[in-house]
Amino acid sequence: MQSRRRWFSTGWVAIAVALLLVGPTGAAGSDGMRLDGKSPIYEAQSQRALDLTDEVTLEAWVRADRMGQSGGRILDKSMPGTSDGYMLDTFPGNSLRFVNAKGSCTYDAKLPADRWSHVAGVYSASKKIMKLYLNGQEVASADGGAFVPMTTTGIPLRIGCDPRGDNRFVGRIQRAAVYRRALNADEIASRANQAEPASLRGVVGEWVFAAEPGRKIEPVAGRLALEVEGLNSSTRFWGTIAGQVSAPKEPLSLWYRQPAVEWVEALAVGNGRLGAMVFGGIDRERIQLNEDTLWAGGPYDPTRPEALEALPEARRLIFAGKYREADALIGKQMMSKPLGQMPYQVVGDLLLAFPSVEKVTDYRRDLNLDEAVASVTYTVDDVTFKREVFSSPVDQVIVVRITASKPGRVSFTAGMKTPQRATIETENSDTLVMRGVNGASQGIDGALKFQSRVRVLASGGTTKSEGDRLTVTNADSATLLVAAATSYKSFKDVSGDPETPAKAAITAASAKSFDTLRADHVAEHRRLFRRVSLDLGVTEVASLPTDERIRNSMTNHDPQLAALYFQFGRYLLISSSRPGTQPANLQGIWNDSMSPPWSSKYTININTEMNYWPAEPTALSECVEPLVAMVMDLTETGARTARVNWGASGWVCHHNTDLWRASGPIDGPFWGFWPTGGAWLCKHLWEHYEYGGDQAFLAKVYPALKGASQFFLDTLVEEPTHKWLVTCPSISPENGHKYGVSVCAGPTMDNQILRDLFASCIHAATILGVDEAFRGKLEATRARLAPDQIGKEGQLQEWLEDWDMEAGDIHHRHVSHLYGLHPSDQINVHDTPELAAAVRRSLEIRGDNATGWGIGWRINLWARLQDAEHTFQILKLLLGPERTYPNMFDAHPPFQIDGNFGGASGIAEMLLQTRVRFSGPAMTAEIELLPALPKAFATGSVRGLRAKGGFDVDIEWADGKLVAATIRSRLGSACRLRYGDVVREVRIEKGGTFRWDGR
Repeated sequence: MQSRRRWFSTGWVAIAVALLLVGPTGAAGSDGMRLDGKSPIYEAQSQRALDLTDEVTLEAWVRADRMGQSGGRILDKSMPGTSDGYMLDTFPGNSLRFVNAKGSCTYDAKLPADRWSHVAGVYSASKKIMKLYLNGQEVASADGGAFVPMTTTGIPLRIGCDPRGDNRFVGRIQRAAVYRRALNADEIASRANQAEPASLRGVVGEWVFAAEPGRKIEPVAGRLALEVEGLNSSTRFWGTIAGQVSAPKEPLSLWYRQPAVEWVEALAVGNGRLGAMVFGGIDRERIQLNEDTLWAGGPYDPTRPEALEALPEARRLIFAGKYREADALIGKQMMSKPLGQMPYQVVGDLLLAFPSVEKVTDYRRDLNLDEAVASVTYTVDDVTFKREVFSSPVDQVIVVRITASKPGRVSFTAGMKTPQRATIETENSDTLVMRGVNGASQGIDGALKFQSRVRVLASGGTTKSEGDRLTVTNADSATLLVAAATSYKSFKDVSGDPETPAKAAITAASAKSFDTLRADHVAEHRRLFRRVSLDLGVTEVASLPTDERIRNSMTNHDPQLAALYFQFGRYLLISSSRPGTQPANLQGIWNDSMSPPWSSKYTININTEMNYWPAEPTALSECVEPLVAMVMDLTETGARTARVNWGASGWVCHHNTDLWRASGPIDGPFWGFWPTGGAWLCKHLWEHYEYGGDQAFLAKVYPALKGASQFFLDTLVEEPTHKWLVTCPSISPENGHKYGVSVCAGPTMDNQILRDLFASCIHAATILGVDEAFRGKLEATRARLAPDQIGKEGQLQEWLEDWDMEAGDIHHRHVSHLYGLHPSDQINVHDTPELAAAVRRSLEIRGDNATGWGIGWRINLWARLQDAEHTFQILKLLLGPERTYPNMFDAHPPFQIDGNFGGASGIAEMLLQTRVRFSGPAMTAEIELLPALPKAFATGSVRGLRAKGGFDVDIEWADGKLVAATIRSRLGSACRLRYGDVVREVRIEKGGTFRWDGR
C-alpha cells in the first residue's frame, strides 16, 4: 500500500518543532521498560475487546535503538506472515509502519534512541482512514483502494514482538494504548504533548511501563491487563539458576543452561506423525503438541472452469509482450477458488505445573540426537529432578518421564490447552481427554474430528482428577503417555474415528514399562540415525552450550558445529517423515499456530523438494515414502486440475499443495501460476530408483512420471521467435522480470525440469520395457525444448530473453534458473564448463546472503561448482545467529525447516557428489570424492553416505587430502571414481567392497 507525506499548517509545525526539541512529554520522568531479545514478553490474551474490525488506534511512547532492516514490533495482534489483525512496528529499520487488512502505511521516521517519540496508527474502515502519527503530527496516510474491515485473530496482543516472539523491538517503552475507535488529529496531538495524558473515550487498555513491571501490568485506563506471555503456560523462571553444569557426554547433543521461553528455543521431538516442542521449564513445563493430519478445512475442489476459456488469450498476450495484461487476466480468471490453501494447525499444549522454587542448581536441558530423547535435569536443595521426553515411532505415543533422586518428591498438576474448538475433561482419575474439531480456512469448513489423550502412570503417592486437571502428589516417579489422532483417512475421506487409535495407543503403551518404551524407541531411531557418522574435527568451543556456539559461530572455529547441524538435519527428517506419515511440511511437523507463516503447507517451487535433498545421500531413503505417497495422491487431484483448468490429459500441480492435495494455482499470478511443481516432485521418484535400483518401485511410480510428462506434451506451445517448445503461461518462481510481473513463457527452470522429467520417463520406460511409441514422442519433444542461454553479463539467463539485469530484484532469494546445476546435474564443471561458469556469474550477481533456505540452496550450488572456501563461507552464514535459532531451527525468518535440510544436503555435497548415466537399462555411476572440502575441515571422516547406482561410501582424509575411500556395492552397477583430476573405472560386484586412495 502506498503512503504519502502530508503538509501541515503553521500551527501544527510549531507543535512539531516543540516536540522535536523536547520529545513527547508523555514520557517525561520515566525511563520506561527495556525491550530487547532477552526481556520478558508482555501480552493481553485474545478476547472480544481486542477483536476490532471497523476502527482501531494503536499508540505508544518509545525510544528506539538502532535496529536492523526487519525492525521490531511495538504493538502486535497480527498473524505472522499475513495482514490479519493489526500491528504497529518499525519496519524497515527505525521507520514506522501500520498494518491491517487494508495493507500497510509506512513512514521513514528514523526513530531515535536519545529521546522519546510518540507514535500512533489510526484506522477506520467506515470513515476510510488509515494514518500514521509521529509526535502528534500526521506523517503518512494510505489513500485509495478498498477500506475493508479488519480481520480478527485468536492470538494475543503482544508488546515489543510478534506472536511467535520474533521481530523484537529494541529500545524502551514508557506507555502504550489500544483504542476501539479512530482518534482524531486533535486528540492525538493533545496526548502526545501531555506529561500525564488523560485517557479518552473508547480505550480498550492503556499501560504505563516501569523498569521492572513484574508478572502483571494493570491498566491505567480500560480493563485489559498485560501479563508475562502465556502466564499459565510460561516457562520463564523468575528465581535463580546457580552453577555451571557441563556438557552432556553425547557429543551429538543440543544443550542449554536455562529453560526455553520462546518457541524457537524449545527442543523438537517427533516420530514422523506426532511432534512435540519441549521447553524444559522449572516450575512450569510446556510440551507443545502436533499431529501431522490436523490441518484446517476438509476435502475441496479448487479447480476453475473459466481458466480454460482464458488460456488462449493469456498466451496471446504473453507472446505479444503484453505481460501486465496477461497477469491481470490470469489473476481475474485463471487462479484457484479459493485463492489460498489450508494451513497446518496445532493440537495444543500439555502443561505441567510443579511446586514453586526460588533457586535451582546445575540446570541443564538437552536433546540427544543419537537417542532422540529430550531431557531436563536440575537440583533443588539436595534433590535432583529429571524429565525425559520422546516421541516413539514404535508405540505411537509421546512419553514424558518425571523422576527425583529421593522418593516421594514428584508432585505436579497436568492440564491441557488449545486454540482449537475443543473440550478438555478428565476420564477416570488418571487421564486427560481433549476432543475437538479442526478450524475453517479460506471459506472451507473444518471437517476433521481430533482427539488427544494424556494418561498419568505414577509410582507411589496419589493421583486425582480435579475438573480438567490431574494432580500427582508425593510420587516416586511418573510416566505420562500422550496420544493424538484425527478422523483423516485420506485427502478425500474424513470418516475415521480418532478415539479408537488414540485409546489403543495409550492402552498398548501402558502395558510396557518405561524402560521398555525407551529402549524400543531408541533402537528404532538408531536403526536409521546411526547409518551415517561424520567427524569434521573438534575444538574447545564444542563444549559450550549450543546457543552460545550459534551466537559466536561467525568468529569461532567450530567445525563440530557443522557436523552437529548435519546430523540435526538428519534427525529432523527421521522425526518428521516416516513411512505411513504425511511428508515433512514447511515446518516439518512442528507448529504452534492455527495460522502459521505460509500456512506451513507444502511449497513445491523449492521448499518441499529441499526438505528431501538429504534423504537419499544420507541413507534415509525410507523417509522419502511419504513424499512418494503424496505425489501419487496428486496424480488424482492433479488430473482434474489438468483437465478443467488446462484442457489437458495427465496431471499437474502448481507451486503449493496441502493435506487435501489441492493442485491449482494459488496466492496470485506473481507467485502461483507455475505449472511445473509436480514435474519437479517427480525428480524425487526417479532419484529414489537411481539410488536404490528397485524395479518394483519404478513400476509403481511410472504412471506418475508418465502422467506428468503427458500433461506437458499436451500443453507445451511453440514460441514465435525460435520455434522452441515452451510452457506458457508460467513464471520463474516468485521473481519479477523487467516488466514488473513474473508471468512469462518458457522460463529457464521449466526447460531444465522438463528435460529431467522427460529423460527419467524415457529411461523408466526403457527399463520396464513399455511404451516405446510414447518414448519416441518424449525424445522428439525434449529435443525442441529451449536450451540454456548465457546472457550479456556472462550469467545463465533466467528467462528466454536476457532480462536478468533489468529485473526488479537482481539479488532475489530464489535461484530457480540454476536448477540445472543443483539439484539436477545437467550442468557440471566437467562436462559443461561454460554453463557452469555462467552459473557462477549468476550466483555472484545474486549474492550469498538470503533467506535460510536461500542460503541452503546456495551452499549446494557452490559445492557443485567445487569452490570449497566460498561454500564454507556461505555455510557459516547459515550457521550464524541470523539464520539459525537457538534450538538450531532454520530462520527464514521466521522458522522454515527447509534451510535445515538444505544445509545438511550441502555438507554432504561438499564431501561426495554423484550422478548416473544410462545405456539402455544399465546404470553407470560417477562418484566424486571430496569435491569441495574447505580448509576448516582439513582432517576428518564420514561413514555411510550413499551414491547413485547403489553404493555406500566411507571417506577418510587428513590435511585436506584423501587418505582412503571404501565403496560398497549394493547392486553391482558399473562405477567411475573421481578424486581431483584422477578418474578410475571400476566394477564392484554386488555385495563387494573396493578401497581406494585416490590414485
